[in-house]
Amino acid sequence: MNSYKHYNHCIGLATVHLVWIPCRQRAVFRNREELKLRCIAIFQEVANEKKWVIKALEVASDHVHLLVEYDPHHSIAQVVKAFKGRSSRFMRQEFPDLLKLPSLWTHSYLFDTTGKISTATVMEYINDPHHG
Repeated sequence: MNSYKHYNHCIGLATVHLVWIPCRQRAVFRNREELKLRCIAIFQEVANEKKWVIKALEVASDHVHLLVEYDPHHSIAQVVKAFKGRSSRFMRQEFPDLLKLPSLWTHSYLFDTTGKISTATVMEYINDPHHG
């Protein structure tokens, strides 16, 4: 079970599931184990530097799934930018064939926040008249 993290002025736990795809929906990781491993290493470097925790990660041939626990000082957009930006820059430097694409990743991404309790449970708690 996850425990809340303590920060200077708040306590909480923020976890988000992120999904994004390579530019032009190319299967850039198909049969490219070295590229896939380098991408995973870069993601881990970003997480370590920012003190985020990667809970789950899949680099499929044509998309990435990332479940990351992050701090309240960053927005979801900043989390995505950190992972996509650094991985694109480094991998395009190290694997010149990726320069054929206008960029490694599309601008789009999917996010879904996760938590310990459901939205329905929170709504039930807030709407409960016990608050008096």
